[in-house]
Amino acid sequence: MLDSGAFWSVISAAAAEQFKLGTRPWFGVTVQGVGGTTSASLATVKKFNLAGVELSNIQFVVGGSEVGSDAVGVLGQNFLEKFDVEYDLANGMIRLLKDTDCSHVVLAYWVKPDQPYSVLDIARTTPQEPHTATAVYINGVKTHVWFDTGAWASVLSLKAAERAGVKLDTPGVIDVGYTSGIGPSLVKSYIATFSSLKFGDEGEEIQHARLRIADMDLGATDMLIGSDFFLSHRIFVANSQHRLYFTYNGGPVFNLASQSAAHSQPSATAQLSAQSSTQPEPSDLPSPPLSPQSAVTPSADKKPDDPADAAALVRRGAAFAGRRDFDHALADLNRAVELEPTNAGYLYQRGRVFWLKGDGAAALADFDNALELEPTHLQARMARAEFRTAAKDIPGATADLDVVDRLLAKPSNIRLDMARIYESAELFGPAVIQYDFWIPAHPEDAQRAAAYARRCLDRAVLGQDLAKALADCNKAVGLTPKTELAGIMGSRGLVRLRLGDYDKSIADYNASLQLRPNNAWSLYGRGLAKRKKNETAESSVDLAAAEKIAPKISERYERYGIAP
Repeated sequence: MLDSGAFWSVISAAAAEQFKLGTRPWFGVTVQGVGGTTSASLATVKKFNLAGVELSNIQFVVGGSEVGSDAVGVLGQNFLEKFDVEYDLANGMIRLLKDTDCSHVVLAYWVKPDQPYSVLDIARTTPQEPHTATAVYINGVKTHVWFDTGAWASVLSLKAAERAGVKLDTPGVIDVGYTSGIGPSLVKSYIATFSSLKFGDEGEEIQHARLRIADMDLGATDMLIGSDFFLSHRIFVANSQHRLYFTYNGGPVFNLASQSAAHSQPSATAQLSAQSSTQPEPSDLPSPPLSPQSAVTPSADKKPDDPADAAALVRRGAAFAGRRDFDHALADLNRAVELEPTNAGYLYQRGRVFWLKGDGAAALADFDNALELEPTHLQARMARAEFRTAAKDIPGATADLDVVDRLLAKPSNIRLDMARIYESAELFGPAVIQYDFWIPAHPEDAQRAAAYARRCLDRAVLGQDLAKALADCNKAVGLTPKTELAGIMGSRGLVRLRLGDYDKSIADYNASLQLRPNNAWSLYGRGLAKRKKNETAESSVDLAAAEKIAPKISERYERYGIAP
């Protein structure tokens, strides 16, 4: 992943192991991100191929969290600062350029004579301060920002928000849960409205801007301008001039969805069932359009300047999908598939958009066709496995997952997704095996807490390795904010119920229910523990309350071999 906010190119420890890269300590250096600080070592890649150009001896910091299932690391500013960089993400392109005698030229070369554009002075990059850094004005207060493609959404620090006059008790501030970054921790985040966000003295201004804020320390800056802003703008970072040019593409400027929604595909179950239309929550509403321009939805009709080759159409289609403009995404991807019908990757991309749009049958057909053409296409295998699980075709799903398992390196981040699919199929033993591969290879990953918690629950449901299950739950408790412990305490309650430690089991269920009073899983589990202690009346109250909330909760427990 290309990450303009990373001071150095980074890969995780698991990726270094996967590619058999030797590492050496980088004494005195730590990597700081939204999720906190993590230790660092250094690896050298002898041959690194980028866009057909082979580079030698490229250095990567080793440490931190994975960046997702589709990437093993990031390219950072130690690489990017050598170029002028154009981010044309709406057309699926990033261009690296070297200029000659351009110091007095406006490098936003795509701007038409009557088209407005913004230009900002950016700080001169140095090895100590390599970021694309400038200042904006939030509610008239000067605010330091980094332009960071590695941030999935733009985010302002809580301290900077307070300087601009917005505090957590300000009316209209919304709690949107936790977010994470390169470090091992989770941080609390919110959505708030600011009267103005202005880029420079004469640049674009967003009035009544809704911004994400988080209780985090960003070091030398106050805000990350993330990939949501890059998708809604065409940006030219002229490191040679120490300037940044940009124009507005149209559409929402900032992504205000929850992180899980932004990162996850819809579940196959939801996509295979009828879709309903719901009113968006306040955090899902788009930001107001920038002035002087208004939000523009591009026409689906073919234009003379539309891409003519399939690869460009796929890139632009993926960009449309990234902005949840699925109709335009499908228009581009349909044309790409018509031009190259035997390209498995294009079929997968289109299937993914069908999936996001809610057309499960079309998505599944594309995944099937992609795998006919390329049986080792990992993403299509994973997608089809999830669909087959939702359709109760467990043998078909496990056949797909078996292929993926053979193709994957043991530390691969995809194993977390495999575990999730196995759990959906109630195949808890294979899920535990995936966690066994993943957890030791990711000692500082922000997803560790969830992985420990899920492995604890899987073992508890199986009734196997209960001492290990208890240790997993204890580790998850130590890594999780207290307000988010309801599910983990319920899982630990089940472990202790299986172990016959009924008093501690009830205590854990009590802690779970204090945080989430209508949790049927914990109510039923507490009822079972009380029944084991012959507290029959109290047990019956809990069991009845749980069945009122979830009528089939007793069947679920009985499937796992646990009954009153």
